[in-house]
This record gives sequence, structure tokens and C-alpha cells, in this order.
Amino acid sequence: MSQTPKQSPERPVPTSADVARLAGVSRATVSYVLNNTSAVRISEPTRRRVREAAEELGYVPHAAARSLRAGHTRMVLLPTAHVPVGPLYSRFLNDLQWAMRRLDYTVVQYGSLGMGSDEAARAWAELRPVAVVSLGETPLTEQGIALLKRSGAKAVISLGPQRVPGTHSLVMDQRKVGSCAVEHLLARGRTAIGVVVPEEPGLDMFSGPRLEGARRAVAGTGARVEALPLAYEEESAARLAARWRDAGLDAVFAYNDEYAMLLMRALQDAGVAVPDETAVVGADDLLLGRLLRPRLSTVAVDMVTGRHLAELVDRVVRDPGGAVEQHDLMAAVAVPRDSS
Repeated sequence: MSQTPKQSPERPVPTSADVARLAGVSRATVSYVLNNTSAVRISEPTRRRVREAAEELGYVPHAAARSLRAGHTRMVLLPTAHVPVGPLYSRFLNDLQWAMRRLDYTVVQYGSLGMGSDEAARAWAELRPVAVVSLGETPLTEQGIALLKRSGAKAVISLGPQRVPGTHSLVMDQRKVGSCAVEHLLARGRTAIGVVVPEEPGLDMFSGPRLEGARRAVAGTGARVEALPLAYEEESAARLAARWRDAGLDAVFAYNDEYAMLLMRALQDAGVAVPDETAVVGADDLLLGRLLRPRLSTVAVDMVTGRHLAELVDRVVRDPGGAVEQHDLMAAVAVPRDSS
């Protein structure tokens, strides 16, 4: 009677000791080479021998063990309650990840939906990130910042509409975008201006200040601004366009180019002439807006690049005791085209 052959035991997980034996070096040398330690001088032939041995054995360093020794990871945490969508954010995130990777960091997005400020800070601290880059959706408190730093975060950086005490703050004043768009419309003789406020969650941190900037721009001019809630859906745009003439508006700042394109198409379908009856302005200066007819007027936004942010993270991680930096980074310039 035949018997089922016994399964071979699972191959053991290779260790740094195995790599050291195969390469003929010490475990410390293996650690220095595979962790790219620059403080110890190791010859290139030895480095190559260690890497070849690690590849042959299929060895990868244990991130958790390395973190315990160092007190932190090489992780840069990017907490997000809602992930912003759109080409600009995607480009920024890709640039940031590439730049951080070149500096030997890993960017990890962490969903913080429904968390309070200090609860979120505790959850982030559990991962022992070397740096936290806050986009402002979950407010950082003094207690939360202190907890993160006690847990090994060498850099806590805020990227948002206002300064956050205790962090290196990159201030991006979204009010400039709204005021720039509306000032352009006022210069074109428009006096009843709608401002699109997206209904999608997570965008209020941008749309609120942009609406505030629009209202500041009309102060004392005799013109008026009306907030226009709009979902990023054809049906929502069609409903808004259907009551456009009743609202008595002769212009709209549509939050950004994507909402502007959506609304402009709906206005045209409803028989509202652009720009004769209604001028339309977006923001972000997307290529697609230039391909529309009429070409879309917009606001070009000069904001922090992923490379700039990565360099700041690395600088603060290397010198966490340095002076706290505060930067005003946003500039906005109107780009007039056919739609206004």
C-alpha cells in the first residue's frame, strides 16, 4: 500500500547570521551594509559580497527589530481622513514618494477617519514614524505633538491653511485662490458672483478659505458673492444650471478646474451662454481646461512641491533640535482665457 510522501519542512527564514556566514563577515558588517550606514567605512567588494549573499538567501532586514533598536522607523506618516482626489494631489503625492524614497524613507498614508485629535496622535505614535506630515484634516494638539515626539518622531510638519505651534509649518493660505479669482471677475465687470462649495467630504478645509477669500474680495465693492453647494456629479450640476437665471448670477468661481468644467458643460446644456451671460473661472490650471471651448479661465496656484517637502523632512529628521520653521508657500495668479 502506497503511502503519501511526507511534506518537506518549510524552509527556515534566513537571518543576518546566515548572511554573515555566507559572506564571511560579521553580523555587524551585514547590518551596516544592508542599512546603508555611512558612519562606518566598508570596502565596496565587501558591500557587494554581503548584498550578493543576502540576495542568494532571500534575506530582508526585519523592519520591526530595526525600529526597536533605533527607537523609530524610516517611515514618514501621511495621515488622511479623506484622500483628496485630482491631478494636482496625485502629482504632489507621487513627487513626495519618489523624493522620500531617494532619501531612504517610506511614505505611508494612514486613514484617520472618525478619529479625534489625541486619539489619532496615539494611533500614529504606535507605528513609531520618524516623521509625521499633517495635511490639517485631523488637527494637531500640543499634547498630540508632544506624544509623537516622545514616541520617536523627529519631525512633525503641518501642511495647511494656518500655522500649528510646535510644528514646522508650511502655510498654504487658500484664501488667496478665492480672492484672486473674484478680483479677476470684478475687473471684468461682474457683480453677482457664485462660488462653488463642493459637497464631497474632506474638501471643506480648502473650499471654506477659498469662499472666505472671495467674500473679502467683494467687500466694499457693491458686488455680491453667493455660495453654491455642488456635488461632483452631472445631475447636481444640471440642477444648479436649471435655476441659474433665477439666481441672477453673472459669474462663477467654481472652486477648481474640475468643478468648473463640470458646471460649464451643464450651463451650456441649459442654454446659458459662457461667457456672455456667465463668466466661469476655475483653479489649478489643468491642461484639459485649455482644450475646452471656450478655453477655461483659471487661477494658477504655486504650492509646495513634493521634493521641497521631502528635503524639509530629511533636514528636520537630521537636526530635530533646530529652529522651528514657518513658511508661507502659496501664491495665486489669475490666468484669463475665453470663459471669462
